[in-house]
Amino acid sequence: MPRRDSLWYHPGFRLLWAGDTVSQAGTFVGITVLPLLAATVLSATPGEMGLLTAAENAAFLLIGLPAGVWVDRMKRRPLMLRADFARAALLLTIPLAWWTGWLTLTQLVVVALLVSVGTVFFDVAYQSYLPPLVGREHLVEGNAKLQASQSVAQVVGPGLGGGLTQLFGAANAVLATGAGYVASGLFLLRIRTPEPEPEPHDGTPLRTQIAEGLQFVFGNRALRAIVLCTASGNFAGTIVISMQVLFLTRDLGLSPSGVGLVLAVASGGGILGALTAGFWTRVIGQARAIWLVPMTTWPLQLLLPLSQPGWSVALGVLGMVASGYGIVVYNVAQVSYRQAICPDRLMGRMNATVRFVVWGTMPLGGLAGGALGELIGVRSTVWTGCALMAVTMLPVLLSPLRRMRDLPVSPPAPTTADPADPAPRTPPGPSASTPPAPR
Repeated sequence: MPRRDSLWYHPGFRLLWAGDTVSQAGTFVGITVLPLLAATVLSATPGEMGLLTAAENAAFLLIGLPAGVWVDRMKRRPLMLRADFARAALLLTIPLAWWTGWLTLTQLVVVALLVSVGTVFFDVAYQSYLPPLVGREHLVEGNAKLQASQSVAQVVGPGLGGGLTQLFGAANAVLATGAGYVASGLFLLRIRTPEPEPEPHDGTPLRTQIAEGLQFVFGNRALRAIVLCTASGNFAGTIVISMQVLFLTRDLGLSPSGVGLVLAVASGGGILGALTAGFWTRVIGQARAIWLVPMTTWPLQLLLPLSQPGWSVALGVLGMVASGYGIVVYNVAQVSYRQAICPDRLMGRMNATVRFVVWGTMPLGGLAGGALGELIGVRSTVWTGCALMAVTMLPVLLSPLRRMRDLPVSPPAPTTADPADPAPRTPPGPSASTPPAPR
């Protein structure tokens, strides 16, 4: 039985968690269906697949920084609702265009780009909404539960997307993604936990407020290392993702349902990572979880390009399981840390600054993957992305995090001292203010 102080008993969090779960399931259906639609129905080239992948994440690079300032000026839940319903409406245009015979790759790219704008605001608002909703002492538990939902969605979504594509066609399967966003919004509408009023806008110029968020993130040595690690990992990972469907369908000869099955099984590593993230932060420490787990798991993604048609597809699945496990454990540890140390007034800008950098590399990775796919071929591009992924943990491995066990878990007092200083600030072992999540 969960403890009475567990988030299982927090009604606002349960609704946020339920909404996030269905939204993530719809998102991962879309991540499978849109590339399948482009590759199998619209006969997209490697370069066009790279462009589509870039469009899915481009808004973080284009508007990520000012979005953080705007989020800090607004209540987060209403903003999340608008983002959910706008994304659902945009995705509905794809099956409508297909039914009328007007669907083109250009529309697919434009819709992906506009949906990514909604995702920017939703994600920055959601990560800024969690601390006041549950309290900083429950951040590891809350992030672990939300990450578990994402990992389950990574298993269910691709399989469901592949199956729906096989049964009803890729354009019709896009409806499942839109339905996920609508359901997410309906759950958010039921949250009754009061949300703190944002600080009144004092007339400070947008540029100055953006600079304050940048200074907070890059003036902290631990955060700086985390951002560089995540950014380079996302760049390398998106190179692989941009060619993943082409690699699985054309190099390995898998059907749409086979692609969904492979991606679903491979995503099982993320579920296991979410279930054990709290264990690792307690046993080896939150700082070590940020560098040691990636160092031992991310290089195994090199098994993916070794796959050939037939039984050796299992090698690629094994590599994807291992790297997915490490990514989720790393994410739970580092997201909880940065939420814990950030003052409320900077929460939106901190999250937006981090997302601007770490997600801003993803459209660049998509474009790089598409260009490399045209120049050196799909398999060689997958090799390149996996090789880069194997070394992206170097920033955190070479940072002060390597000499630490645990990280600060409360916002620093106004001071010039670096909160990532390895001098002891918390007792050894798990912090008393971060209770272990029930598993």
